[in-house]
Amino acid sequence: MMSRTMSEASNDRATQNSPRGRLIDLIRQILGPPAASRPLPIDARLSDLGMSSIKMVNLMLAVEVEFDITIPQTEITPENFQSIASVEGLVLRLTEPPASS
Repeated sequence: MMSRTMSEASNDRATQNSPRGRLIDLIRQILGPPAASRPLPIDARLSDLGMSSIKMVNLMLAVEVEFDITIPQTEITPENFQSIASVEGLVLRLTEPPASS
């Protein structure tokens, strides 16, 4: 078995604390085994990964709690919850500070 360097371990921790890492953790928890142990491509359709409509509702609620946001009704669209990447885009839009005028 190959040992990991400190920088690789640091990168893993940084990724886990990033919005993407936090989303992947949430999705793994919601999908449960065996999906939780396999790689989750960020551009794969969540439905193809095993995300049912009930699990999708759980994901929306978990995202709101994890990122301390409220997802507006207008943003609850299939496009915004199609993949990890699309959910990440939504979270980043909703968590960025408003532009000053």
